[in-house]
Amino acid sequence: MNPFSSGTRLRDMIRAIRACKTAAEERVVVRKECAFVRASVSDHDNDYRHSNLAKLIFIHMLGYPTHFGKMECLKLIATPGFPEKRIRYLGLMLLLDERQEVLMLFTNSLKQDLNHTNQYIVGLALCALGNICSAEMARDLAPKVERFLQFRDPNIRKKAALCSIRIVKKQSSSVQISVTLMKRLLNFSGRNAQSCW
Repeated sequence: MNPFSSGTRLRDMIRAIRACKTAAEERVVVRKECAFVRASVSDHDNDYRHSNLAKLIFIHMLGYPTHFGKMECLKLIATPGFPEKRIRYLGLMLLLDERQEVLMLFTNSLKQDLNHTNQYIVGLALCALGNICSAEMARDLAPKVERFLQFRDPNIRKKAALCSIRIVKKQSSSVQISVTLMKRLLNFSGRNAQSCW
């Protein structure tokens, strides 16, 4: 397979980048893959979205600009499957930060995932909120997060506790996470919930 061909799988793209002898060769490979991803996004090609977002994450981790992929993460966060949500939440946490206004578009999808019946999707949503929570998101989603402090699964409680810490840091004046729930969580015998304190 030609390493400079567009449309390669993530693994093939990584091999092609590692095989480059110079930084100029690496930039050529990255530029061609970014062009392919941009074309795929504009064509609304659903077959390669998962792979394209993984490529963007890798390219971002190499230090190349991937600003065109931010809106793609937001558009694709509403997909129903867990594997797709996992890569898209990862992309969102890496490509966006709390200072970007486009993040407010993400709040509604986050609310839906916090109400999901699958605990792994709830865990993804709590993890993302704990990493990129803005002051507005903290205000809107604090009651939903507080509900998970009493959840039966210790991993969800741990993620909710970490998320609560972030929410309190962002909106300490207007958000009231129940002090009794926090005390109960501190006294909880499980290591998962205690390790976040």
